[in-house]
Amino acid sequence: MITVENLSKRYGSTVAVDHIDFTAEAGRVTGFLGPNGAGKSTTMRMMVGLTKPTTGTATIAGRRFADLPNPGLDVGVMLDASAQHAGRTGREILTIAAWTTGVPGRRVEEMLDLVSLSPTEADRRVGSYSLGMRQRLGLATALIGNPRVLVLDEPANGLDPAGIRWMRDLLRDFADGGGTVLLSSHLLREVEVIADDIVMIGRGRIVCQGSKADLLRGVGSVARATDTRALRAALHAAGMDTTVSDDGSVATDGEPERIGQVAFAAGVVLTELRHTEGGLEDMFLELTADHQREGKNRERKAA
Repeated sequence: MITVENLSKRYGSTVAVDHIDFTAEAGRVTGFLGPNGAGKSTTMRMMVGLTKPTTGTATIAGRRFADLPNPGLDVGVMLDASAQHAGRTGREILTIAAWTTGVPGRRVEEMLDLVSLSPTEADRRVGSYSLGMRQRLGLATALIGNPRVLVLDEPANGLDPAGIRWMRDLLRDFADGGGTVLLSSHLLREVEVIADDIVMIGRGRIVCQGSKADLLRGVGSVARATDTRALRAALHAAGMDTTVSDDGSVATDGEPERIGQVAFAAGVVLTELRHTEGGLEDMFLELTADHQREGKNRERKAA
């Protein structure tokens, strides 16, 4: 399990991650989503000790990454598949990883077979690899210590459709066996297929989190009120589930007309009410609209 508490990172006057809290549970796949520059990679780097937090902690099975006696046996990490040594062969990289982690040499061949890198490909220099092959090698490196936790940044990047399905099945099997998977991805439809839980981040802050089933059940309408707590209480009393983002917007499965009636009866003043449709992608675009570069461009053009 991964636990993030009050985690933040500030670079001078710039806040990259702003006091976030979430948990990635064992036996589940958690999708970590957000626009470019939202703070996903910084958060993941803090989890695995590559970036020092300004405040807060990130722990893996109750311990900080730096306190794990042999991290590779507890957590597999793939943050940048293109960062592998271009002059070494895939087999050499895995051999070094096995030696460093202290696992038997046979794990090298087992991992090559698991990620479907042929003997010929394994003996080629990584500089000649396609991005998809580097992703496979990166995952093999992350798994070589047989960890119970995986932290993966864009693991499907560069994979063809068959490779994406293979990746999905592998991670699903890992989680179903009791492992913890935290992955970031811009392939929202793939995340919707594989993820059990969703954490969305925008401008360094959590905009929504929860189980995928609960969050998608809440897609239907988005409302904003002068009193968010009173609005949620009224909607819950009327039998509607809600989720709330940090900016105060409330997502619910109710229809706008019904929400308006409930709010009016409760004396709650609505400042926004709109209908939404679709799945994870639509919810993502709705909740992160203020953090998207494309949204800003549209605003400038409209002006």
